[in-house]
Amino acid sequence: MRLRWSLLWVSLVFLLLFDHCLSIDGEELLDFRSKVAFDSHDAYKNWIYKDNNPCVWSGVHCADGFPQLYTEQEAQLAMNSPRRKLLQESSNLPAAPVSSSPPQEAVDVPSIGSGAFPAVPNSGGEKSPPEVPTTESPSPAKENQDSPKDKSDGVIKIVIIALSVIAILGIIILGVAMLCRHKGPVAIVARNTGLSGQLKKAFVAGVPKLDRTELEAACEDFSNIIHSYPFYTVYKGILSSGVEIAVISTTVASQDWSKHSEAHFRKKVDILSRVNHKNFVNLLGYCVENEPFMRMMTFEYSANGTLYEHLHSKEFDHLDWSARMRIIMGTAYCLQYIQHEVKPPVVIGYLNSKAIFLTDDYAAKVCELHMWSEIAERKTKSPDEDKDPYEPSSADPGSNIYSFGIMMLEIISGKVPESEEEGSILNWATEYLNDRSNFKKLVDPALKTSNNDVLELVCEVVQECIHGDPKDRPNIKEITSKLKEATGISPEAAQPRHSPLWWAELEILSVEAS
Repeated sequence: MRLRWSLLWVSLVFLLLFDHCLSIDGEELLDFRSKVAFDSHDAYKNWIYKDNNPCVWSGVHCADGFPQLYTEQEAQLAMNSPRRKLLQESSNLPAAPVSSSPPQEAVDVPSIGSGAFPAVPNSGGEKSPPEVPTTESPSPAKENQDSPKDKSDGVIKIVIIALSVIAILGIIILGVAMLCRHKGPVAIVARNTGLSGQLKKAFVAGVPKLDRTELEAACEDFSNIIHSYPFYTVYKGILSSGVEIAVISTTVASQDWSKHSEAHFRKKVDILSRVNHKNFVNLLGYCVENEPFMRMMTFEYSANGTLYEHLHSKEFDHLDWSARMRIIMGTAYCLQYIQHEVKPPVVIGYLNSKAIFLTDDYAAKVCELHMWSEIAERKTKSPDEDKDPYEPSSADPGSNIYSFGIMMLEIISGKVPESEEEGSILNWATEYLNDRSNFKKLVDPALKTSNNDVLELVCEVVQECIHGDPKDRPNIKEITSKLKEATGISPEAAQPRHSPLWWAELEILSVEAS
């Protein structure tokens, strides 16, 4: 809007400056006028510079607002408009009466024009007319010396041209400056998006390092605890505009934090910073402080709890068949992305229903939480102290495939993976999985409806995922393709329908940066 008003004002100034400027045709006519030696009839009296429309000057013919060019003969006549009028009227004069008296002697009339022909033609050739005394026309330089008015007009002309050039240069400079400013980097304002000066760089140049004071203010002095585990604590933070974040901090003390713990922490930050998927709990930043000792990571916040809570706790909303299939597909698309599109591939340390968070519209968000246990396990010195801390984790894609198969059993049956009463969910489900006619017995009794065709294909995929030999298990691409064909759920349909405002702005910023 500011750019639009600036260009409007510049246009008005431009029009005002050039409104009183004479056209090129007018300049040429004035130059023609300056060469006229004598104007006895004031034919050029109104040919003045201040009147910027030459079409109103006497003797000037215009068409469509532009003066018309003359031939050489027309120009000669135009130099003396009274004489031209006289010539036009001469054809209508009556003939001279016939008289018997001898003709009077012809009187030569001096010409005030070009002198192209005598006033009275020679009759009989007896006597040639006497020569007409001619007056030498003063040069333009002399005329300019004798005309103060022309001098004043010339000075005004130079001043206006100089001002016009300055105005044009100013317009060009202003336009370039406004254009560069308009095309500059798009800044995300914290009060509009809730992102601080550091957080707004996320997903563009890697995740930023955050200040402890910034996270401390967002988490209310780290008093807003969501979960507390042996190796880490999860806090809920709220930024200035209300955007919610999750802050995870290690519980390991500084004296127990080894160089391997530090290397593993930084390795995880580097790996997770490469992930940018709407079905993943994305990393926004990290915090490293030595006094007091802190190692933290900041993630997106999913306000609807975990998949485990919705399946097994009565305090959470019940998930119908469609919602459960959408969660399965969202998880599959995310696993396919982190294992095949992220370099190096990301493997979730311990994939289960507690690592799947749900958004307000029950879309799946995969979270990597097992890394905090891995970091804590490296706090003590081990015999392989000199081992490269950046070596790949013991988790591999095959283990994620197996865990995904167990989690699909948990989703369709509503049973916990392990229980004291029934033991492992796999032991319970094996007899039903071996007989296609018993697939329906795997369905959660709390579900009012289900799709038998989709159920059969899901059970077949589960059997492939939990195969005893990891080499015979399908990869996640094959699994996702089969599940998509059965459910008809696209990657877009499995993603959260209502992303936070700052996510959309970060996506725009990421595209511009690339």
